[in-house]
Amino acid sequence: MTHHPTPPPHPAALLVISTAQLMLVLDDTITNIALPAIAAEFSLAPAALPWVINAYILVFGGLLLLGGKLGDVFGRRRVLAIGLAIFIAASAVAGLSWSGEALIIARAAQGLGAAMAAPNLLALISTTFDEGPARNKAFAAYGAMSGLGIIGGVLLGGILASTLGWRSVFLINIPVGVALLIGTRLLPSTPPHRQRLDIPSAVVGTLGLISLVLAITQASEMGWAAPPVLISVIVGGGLLVGFVIMQRTRQEPMLPLSVFHDISRSVSYVVVLFIGAGLMGTFYLLTLYFQNVAGMGQMMTGLAFLPFSFGVIIASVIGGKLAERLPARLLAAAGLVISSGGLFSLAAIKPDTAYFPHIAIGLFLAALGLGAAFVVLTLTAVRDLPVGTAGVGSSLVNSAQQIGAALGLAVFTAASAGAAATSEAEALTPTSAGNGTAFIVAAALMLVGAIIVAIGVRTPEARVHS
Repeated sequence: MTHHPTPPPHPAALLVISTAQLMLVLDDTITNIALPAIAAEFSLAPAALPWVINAYILVFGGLLLLGGKLGDVFGRRRVLAIGLAIFIAASAVAGLSWSGEALIIARAAQGLGAAMAAPNLLALISTTFDEGPARNKAFAAYGAMSGLGIIGGVLLGGILASTLGWRSVFLINIPVGVALLIGTRLLPSTPPHRQRLDIPSAVVGTLGLISLVLAITQASEMGWAAPPVLISVIVGGGLLVGFVIMQRTRQEPMLPLSVFHDISRSVSYVVVLFIGAGLMGTFYLLTLYFQNVAGMGQMMTGLAFLPFSFGVIIASVIGGKLAERLPARLLAAAGLVISSGGLFSLAAIKPDTAYFPHIAIGLFLAALGLGAAFVVLTLTAVRDLPVGTAGVGSSLVNSAQQIGAALGLAVFTAASAGAAATSEAEALTPTSAGNGTAFIVAAALMLVGAIIVAIGVRTPEARVHS
């Protein structure tokens, strides 16, 4: 098949796309650092505190599919700009919030903006850069910015929260977001595709995803056998089954099921979910460990995550280069095995565990493996997507990551609660047998992911480009 190269992008196009991704990741990690201060100001109960994160994840994960489809139908640059505008406004409300409830609602609105922005950022890489070194470089930069967002979040979050207060961690999005909104004019304008937006499918699919994510987040507080959790699972599962049936019968489906005909792409979606669980679970639990157990301040907590951040950046750079020369399944499986080793080592930490070398090396290995696997599997997931489905196909990568993040948060919060129940002395110490069990489960999950990738990913070896 003849390949027609895309017109050369503006030199600053990759900078705009990568920096927008940086802002979205920055918001996640900054919020983690600010959780103890937020809980203190608004007197949030331990069960309510995760909802400062969950509200964002719930709406973000639930609306990603719709955000990607809107980009396919109305133009990716346009929908990206609208999403950024919503995100900026919601950040202002979060920074000025007057109660815990107002903050949680603002976080949900941030999730709406992010859901419109994130899948279209990823789709714009696929449609802006030619397959091969240019696209691999773009995805490596995209992944590296995710790592830089982690560094920026934990460091900038620590600096801002300890000097200007936790509200500044949200208000910082305003100047960055406005600059990006102006920068979207440098991105290629993708013409709208003449296709009908299937509103019933959009409603059913969105409600199904929201119900599923809600069930996962509720489980961390109530347990999987609680009636509200079971109801959410049943409702979400039923809606998603109905959504699939609707897509099979629609002439212009919201999500063409042909996207899943490529087994390598489908496997990539599943394993990205595992990666999201590992990333969010590790961050949430260790943030509480560093501040509530090790007695670190917000600044030191940010510094404590540096090995994790460096691991993601190094993996993104190396992964992008190796993807041109080695099979995707080999790179992704190796990364997942490495991350599993790092997570296993974190399962052994206790209140008196020395930060270096034990925790620092475990963090670095977990991040190195997760980062490498994520870059390679993202490349595999979006490879050869038809132009008309690039947005909705890319949204599945983000959806898997966000649902995985919610699942990881639920598992790690449940483990922390189990640890707190072990003894009164450990009420704020998520580092006992329950914590160790959670990290062991996460490590085992990465090993399962490595096996799935090794068997299921059949992407041809990348050609070496001169």
